[in-house]
Amino acid sequence: MKKRPDFLAHAVLLLGVLLFMFPIWVAFAGATQSAAAINRGAISLVPEFRKLGVFVQALSFSNANAPVWHMLLVSFFMALAIAIGKIVISALSAFAIAFFRFPLRMVAFWLIFITLMLPIVVRIVPTYAVMSDLHLIDTFPGLTLPLIASATATLLFRQIFIAVPDELVEAAKLDGAGPMRFFWDVLLPVSRANIAALFVIEFVYGWNQYLWPLLVTTKGGLNTIVIGIVQMITGDQLIPWNLVMATTILALLPPILVVLAMQRWFVAGLTEADK
Repeated sequence: MKKRPDFLAHAVLLLGVLLFMFPIWVAFAGATQSAAAINRGAISLVPEFRKLGVFVQALSFSNANAPVWHMLLVSFFMALAIAIGKIVISALSAFAIAFFRFPLRMVAFWLIFITLMLPIVVRIVPTYAVMSDLHLIDTFPGLTLPLIASATATLLFRQIFIAVPDELVEAAKLDGAGPMRFFWDVLLPVSRANIAALFVIEFVYGWNQYLWPLLVTTKGGLNTIVIGIVQMITGDQLIPWNLVMATTILALLPPILVVLAMQRWFVAGLTEADK
């Protein structure tokens, strides 16, 4: 028997989509209008499609520190480094905790787990002090290194690894596979969907970082796009709102493209993590 569609659920989902899309549509429509009209409050919800060239113009727009295209690149490579770094470090640490028997193994696990209870604002001052002592302020490693450790990712990988049957581990030993061979040929392939889901989540996390980049960088050449947008609307001069809105739309595109490109693996990773 065919089930009747749940109109209430669909209506709630549609309402949620509209609520999320409305600010984005306002930014898209405002980008195609003049800055003077927006400053007067005469913004229209109907975009002027003949002015779509504003998005190309926005790429070269500079907030006196760096052009938008440069800030987009900084944000992209920062998010990429954070996502890859979190996956590599978390997978290796979870591998050690799950398969090796060494002194204080569970103490190490619980210390990693406890860090979940510490918000980033609690760790921000000592982290800045460490980066300063290592002379990594105003450098790309200083921008990314403190953000590549993840207790959540470590716990996720640990749960995946401990579900691997003991027979598979013994078979790998009989075949002469060493620890890293077992990690590379067995554990990583069974974790592909989860790695993809984690990559999407961590890429978006790295892309949206604001507090840490604001503290650790004073050079315009290392400004991320999130910081750049804030600087565009906090200047003393008349704010070019059309270029700001165009930059905002451009800043949305990379994470959206990453999610769309990895959507199938992202959904599979989330559903497998629930099992």
